[in-house]
Amino acid sequence: MLSRLRSPGGGPAPDPTVPPRLLHAWRHSWPLRAGSLLLLTAVTGFFAVSAAPDDGKVIGIWPVGAAAGALLWSPRRVAPRLLAPVLGLAVVSVGLGGRPVEVAVGYAVTITVEVALVWWLLSRGRSLTWRLRDDGDLRRWVVTCFLAGAVGAAGGALTSWLVDYGDPAYVALGLGTAHLASHLVLTPLWAQLPQHSDIAGRGEHLLQWASIAVAAPLVFWPGDLPSVVFVLIPLLAWSALRIGAREALAQMVLLLAFAVLLTSDGHGPFAAAPELHDLPRDMRGVLLAAFAAVCALIVVPLILRVGESVEAARVARAERDTLDRIVSGTTGVAIIGADRDSRITLFNPGAERMLGYAAEEVMGRSTLIFHSRETIAAKAAELGVEPTLQAVADHMLEHAMAGVDMVFIRADGTERTHSMTLSRLTDEAGEVIGYLSTSEDVTDRVEAEEALRSALQRMQEVDSVKDAFVSSVSHELRTPITSIHGYLELLLDGEFGELGTPQHGALAKVSRNAERLLALIDDLLTLSRLQEDGLNLAPRVVDLRQVVTEACGVVAPAAETGGLDLGIELPADPVPFLGDRDMLERAVVNLVANAVKFTPAGGRVEVGLGTGGDGTTLRVSDTGIGIPVAEQELLFTRFFRSSNAQRQAIPGSGLGLSIAHAVVRQHGGSIRVASAEGEGTTFWVELPALV
Repeated sequence: MLSRLRSPGGGPAPDPTVPPRLLHAWRHSWPLRAGSLLLLTAVTGFFAVSAAPDDGKVIGIWPVGAAAGALLWSPRRVAPRLLAPVLGLAVVSVGLGGRPVEVAVGYAVTITVEVALVWWLLSRGRSLTWRLRDDGDLRRWVVTCFLAGAVGAAGGALTSWLVDYGDPAYVALGLGTAHLASHLVLTPLWAQLPQHSDIAGRGEHLLQWASIAVAAPLVFWPGDLPSVVFVLIPLLAWSALRIGAREALAQMVLLLAFAVLLTSDGHGPFAAAPELHDLPRDMRGVLLAAFAAVCALIVVPLILRVGESVEAARVARAERDTLDRIVSGTTGVAIIGADRDSRITLFNPGAERMLGYAAEEVMGRSTLIFHSRETIAAKAAELGVEPTLQAVADHMLEHAMAGVDMVFIRADGTERTHSMTLSRLTDEAGEVIGYLSTSEDVTDRVEAEEALRSALQRMQEVDSVKDAFVSSVSHELRTPITSIHGYLELLLDGEFGELGTPQHGALAKVSRNAERLLALIDDLLTLSRLQEDGLNLAPRVVDLRQVVTEACGVVAPAAETGGLDLGIELPADPVPFLGDRDMLERAVVNLVANAVKFTPAGGRVEVGLGTGGDGTTLRVSDTGIGIPVAEQELLFTRFFRSSNAQRQAIPGSGLGLSIAHAVVRQHGGSIRVASAEGEGTTFWVELPALV
């Protein structure tokens, strides 16, 4: 078929009976193609002028569209050079056709200007074959052809007026319509057209060609039935809708060729119209050109629309096939589609595997088969809606809820929890045509989460019991330890008799360990109060300088014993603050003692107190062993001890920093730390200003 043989760039297909070497030359040699079109223009142009009425003033339907094709099929650098041959061919063909030389020159100049305009507007000055595939191309083509027709009308009228050759109005009408028709009919042949497979079969192809070949002569032979010519338009529309673009254009050209030949020979309604209606002889060409223009303006848009429809259908089929493959290949997700009445229309292999139904078992059935009334009621109560599946679905859609846990019932009756997402399916008008749900079986995850919640609850209960036990034991231990510590002091003071040196030393060690044990119990009791009802602070205005001084005085002996340099930097003026003096001092003692404990001999601990507009800052820095970066986020948790402290067997309970942190928080402040292993540590305590 003609539609299956195309030249490069979308040009018309040559005759398949042409030898292969000549066929290759036609396809790949622009001089051969352009030269062929110029030769065709010269021959048909001569016959068009010769066939025009002798007493007429126009030149028939001169093939100006073929001359434009020669430029459209040529490289950009060459196309303008072809305007001179076009001008020469036009002068010769019009002159040999019997028109005066001055008329031939005027018409030829008009034709040349038209050809240049059409080439520039359609190709946009590029070397590429122009496109005629979408609505934008169609608009440009129509505007270009009408502009060219207007140029033809203006040039004809001007020539007629300058050389006094006929009525300028009739000449403009005749030349304008003829050139418009020529461009509308012929320029699509040189374009890149939609390329789609034929819809019609071989028999329909033959019937179309036979209909054109038979109907055209029958319609254009009688001269008294002008309305019958429009019977041919449905035949052209039939071709445009059912066969390839280039073959449909070929059928249109064949029909118009019959029309031109028979009209030129004096047959048909267009040839008889001037005598029947007392019109100028040139009006038969105007009527014929108008008919040709109508045919082109019907056929070409239909070709483009069919091409777009076929391409859209191809894309839709490809997308549908891709979607089908995705849906069918997704075995880990249940995809269920339903219509507006919740009847199942899609059930993918993933749904078959998860729910135990075969697709043919559930098609057309309601999605209610996957849910029990109890599970729907439970989900509805959770969402606060009516206890119906529709109400639950509407709520999910309205709030765009994704990953909602829904209980599904398998074919064997077992219940499985799915994480489901529901969405609406709409048509082009926005009307809902169905629903689509995707879900994954998360039963194992839900069960694991439930088990984890239960374990966490049990751990919290155990933790509460542990805290209560520690608090109770601490209270119970405090009294006997205090009593032991008191009797040790009496023994050391000699209240029960003189002690020897060995006994005195042993009792001193026991006393120191009793003090450590009592301090540990105090820490535990402080944390217990914090967890139960806070520290019950007794705030009053205190001078933070005194708090820091006294706290450093408590730690100074340990620093001196450890061979450390303890530096204190305080403001000259008092630093008032509303807080619990004892707790604040305890927090500072814990921070400074911590710095002293983890700084080797020969190091330095610095304590500084500064004030600003936002409050007061306490800084405690040391040159000690530091804290690993990965462990710093755990620094203020109870009983935490860094890994390097454990490796070096530095004693401690891990409660000091957690107590300091709690005290600072209770006073509306914050505490932060910066440290690097082996490079020391710095703590900053930010306390709000006294208002």
